[in-house]
Amino acid sequence: MFKRHYFDLLDRRLKEPRKFIQVISGPRQVGKTTLVQQWIKEHLEKSHYGAADAATGMSGSWIEQQWEKCRLDMKTLGKKEMILFLDEVQKIPDWSEKVKREWDLDTRENINIRVVLLGSSRLMLMKGLVESLAGRFESIYMDHWSYNEMREAFQLDPQQYVWYGGYPGSVNLMEDEERWKSYIRDSLAETAISRDILMLTRVDKPALLKQLFELGCLYSSQIVSYTKMLGQLSDAGNTTTLAHYLELTHQAGLLGGLQKFSRKEIRQRASPPKFQVHNNALLSSRLQERFRDIGNHPGLWGRMVESAVGTHLIHAANRGAFNLYYWREKNAEVDFVAVRNSRILALEVKSGTRLKNTGLDTFRKIYPECRILAIGHQGLPWEEFLRIEPEMLFF
Repeated sequence: MFKRHYFDLLDRRLKEPRKFIQVISGPRQVGKTTLVQQWIKEHLEKSHYGAADAATGMSGSWIEQQWEKCRLDMKTLGKKEMILFLDEVQKIPDWSEKVKREWDLDTRENINIRVVLLGSSRLMLMKGLVESLAGRFESIYMDHWSYNEMREAFQLDPQQYVWYGGYPGSVNLMEDEERWKSYIRDSLAETAISRDILMLTRVDKPALLKQLFELGCLYSSQIVSYTKMLGQLSDAGNTTTLAHYLELTHQAGLLGGLQKFSRKEIRQRASPPKFQVHNNALLSSRLQERFRDIGNHPGLWGRMVESAVGTHLIHAANRGAFNLYYWREKNAEVDFVAVRNSRILALEVKSGTRLKNTGLDTFRKIYPECRILAIGHQGLPWEEFLRIEPEMLFF
């Protein structure tokens, strides 16, 4: 069973005396539904599962209907406790208010139904949770599959993981690379943008958001100013709009923009973003090159490796291990800066043969309390870095 630690975490929380609504969110195709189906398989007699996949035209009473079915099963089966799973719940209009009403009714009537909500739109889930369900929920965020998980499940080697990324459902298409690329672009990325962002969030310029996503994927692991991006986008917009759209793609588990590390928050927000895909497949699926030919493009391969290191770090940041930034002053640059409480870790990915890194040296002069780590040439091999949990670097 893969993602076993999430299974055990959910199982443990559902057995605790105190009740909280458990909220499982994360990108599409990472195994959220599979996880709960595995749990239900072991506890079928006290579970009820409902999925709001057919969201178009779905009645607002859907949540109430699922809840009532669970209450009826509880009475019919003579159970003291039931577990209610509601999948893709964010597709239901005013879902958070409806969940709050049913949850509070059970609390007043002393009905012991535990609730698990699943959704692929983290932004919409958190908005509803904060507005209506504050104090009633706990969150479980499931991210893209790591190298260790892809290696254990499908025997991918490090080079394959850097190129093909961590979508388990795409592995059987790897031998036909054009088909694999189309699947990543059309079935995964486009679906996530259309259903998790455009259908659930107000976006005034959908074409601009899609163009930003396309360019941002190609620029993964590179620092690009919004002003420069505007010059490459056909739709009109402004830097504030682009920053907002980038945050939407980040919350959908697709593409984020790292801020520049600084002690001053104003300088962080004013800095150009360093684009970072959450899954390297989103980058390689947009390249003309193929995996078998990548050895002929050492510069591109070096950027792919840096991007893969970035995905590994951003997954840890998503689960709250640390805050992740980049740093640059004039010609001195540090690829990644991880900050946990007051501790600072500067990481440089060396894909070439440079013997001296002025970025790390300069950064350490400014922040002498920091620790530094070179990944790649004359440092920790990048293949080995992908095997460790990044939070371990702080211990």
